[in-house]
Amino acid sequence: MLSSSFKVLGKIFEYPFRLIPDPFIWTNYINIFDDKYDLLLWYKNSFVMVILTLAFKCCIVCITAYAFAKLRFRGRDFLFILFLSALMLPGDATIVQRYMIYKTLHLTDSVWALVLPAAFDIYFVFLLRQFFISIPHALTEAAIIDGCGHLKVFYRIVLPLAKPAIVTMILFSFVWAWNDFTNPYIFITDTKKQMLTVGMAMFQASRFQDYGLQMAASALALVPVIVLFISAQKYFVQGIATSGIKG
Repeated sequence: MLSSSFKVLGKIFEYPFRLIPDPFIWTNYINIFDDKYDLLLWYKNSFVMVILTLAFKCCIVCITAYAFAKLRFRGRDFLFILFLSALMLPGDATIVQRYMIYKTLHLTDSVWALVLPAAFDIYFVFLLRQFFISIPHALTEAAIIDGCGHLKVFYRIVLPLAKPAIVTMILFSFVWAWNDFTNPYIFITDTKKQMLTVGMAMFQASRFQDYGLQMAASALALVPVIVLFISAQKYFVQGIATSGIKG
């Protein structure tokens, strides 16, 4: 993909394949910023959507997972199993129903049609709940005995220890939201409000496919994912080896 983005169209499919372009051109990266394409606007729309999604998801998922892991209330286990059962329902099977609901709530053709459903993620509620359970109850109980409320315990003790799991959730959620094509394609029709994934498909909507432009746009779309992964990869191998309890 990166090699083809620096090639002229006639050299992309030449045989044998040449990894180093000859000639080496920048034209594709210049042309994708042409006025007939809204690449920068699509980029900004995707960033806004992803940031809003992560902000809402981190708040909702973390608090929900903490409630299922550390609080005791009637029907907790049954309610959690009920939530998990939603994972058995494919998202594609509810597209028509979701579209009707979003239409009724006037959420179609807006970023909220993508942000709000993604913020309620049962999979990551399950993931963080299991991580919160592994945090010793002695820590949270000692804090409560010392006068801390659950919100203070959540922010001061549980969240710092759960940083690896939270960063993992942020990384996967970023990739899933950034690469999502189906939902923006169905729920957003205004080109000015469209996301980058659907916008890149417009490079092949003309009479011929300009693969050089597509490869250049795809390469730029990968940059945020690569940067985020490089900066967050260390958290994949971290645990809670230091939990605050000795002996």
